[in-house]
Amino acid sequence: MEVFIERCAGLDVHSETIVACVMIGNRDEDLFQETETFPTLTKDLFRLLKWLEDHGVTHIAMESTGVYWKPVYNILEDYFDITLANAQRIKNVPGRKTDVSDAEWIARLLRYGLIEKSFVPPEDIRNLRDLTRLRKKWIGHLTSEKNRIQKVLECSNVKLSSAISDVFGVSGRKLLTKLISKGYVDANDVENSIHGRMAHKKQLITDSLFGTLNDHQIFLIRQSWKHIMYLESLISEIEEKIDEILVNYKEEMDLLLTIPGIKKDSAAIIIAEIGVDMKQFPTSQHLASWAGVAPGNYESAGKRKSTRTSRGNPHIKSALCEVAWAVSRSRKRWLASKYWSIAARRGKKKALVAISHRMLRIIYSMLINKEAYKEPQFN
Repeated sequence: MEVFIERCAGLDVHSETIVACVMIGNRDEDLFQETETFPTLTKDLFRLLKWLEDHGVTHIAMESTGVYWKPVYNILEDYFDITLANAQRIKNVPGRKTDVSDAEWIARLLRYGLIEKSFVPPEDIRNLRDLTRLRKKWIGHLTSEKNRIQKVLECSNVKLSSAISDVFGVSGRKLLTKLISKGYVDANDVENSIHGRMAHKKQLITDSLFGTLNDHQIFLIRQSWKHIMYLESLISEIEEKIDEILVNYKEEMDLLLTIPGIKKDSAAIIIAEIGVDMKQFPTSQHLASWAGVAPGNYESAGKRKSTRTSRGNPHIKSALCEVAWAVSRSRKRWLASKYWSIAARRGKKKALVAISHRMLRIIYSMLINKEAYKEPQFN
């Protein structure tokens, strides 16, 4: 086979050790090969860096094993051309398996140009990705605490959610604060807490707050309420950090916000997950497949057996499905009409994935051409 890279190395990365195999030479007859094992402490990673430099290595390949590859990548990325490989696509042939043979196999595949690079965004985009994913996690915890308070209120027959659409809105928070501090809420408290548009509900709200709350239940609500306040402060700090990074991507943010259904938070997630340089993906179809919103293609004996999507990137996939659901509720929008057309034939879940696929391909074209979204004409 033709040798594409003369000086390369394969790394088999684990939590405690890294097995590195160096291959040097443009012909198999003159191949120089050396393998060494390094611990994963920071000082040892720098020793690995010097060892690779001493051998004149220019290209490195390693598997994307959990999070263990990240510290190795962070230290080596400025010195070598690094290929992060999908473990499923570089499996060795069946037989004797050792860490040394794995490192040698990775180096050999890289040497012959048989490893496809995984998408690794630049450092600031990786930082943005960490922040948006952490924000999503905190929002999930916040929702859990709100549901926990609702559960305690229902158990004590406080029917506030039946009288107010958003229990954790401005008026609802004022009422909950008084309920936590006093243990009860009277008509005067309700009048001082609700805003003008809810004045006609004053008696209903007062009646809904009359329940069987005891000290134990008030304690439980108070604990969840403190956690909610803390989580909201953390989310606020995270959003400030996100805004600092997005200052450098104002143009891309403005383009994404022209798409119906996409708001600031969802635009930040899209940039964090796919970046802004679409040259990483050969076509929009490659991007859709990577995100897990492209239809599968499983055919045998001329029969198409399955169109199930791949797992892909769950973060961008969930964000796009949320945006697709939001745009489906809008009126006189081309994407909304497409959603309901597909939903009538294939069901709502498949329609969500189909619109997510279409939106991601639109985003790809917008970021490539630096053009805002234009609403297609339809009857």
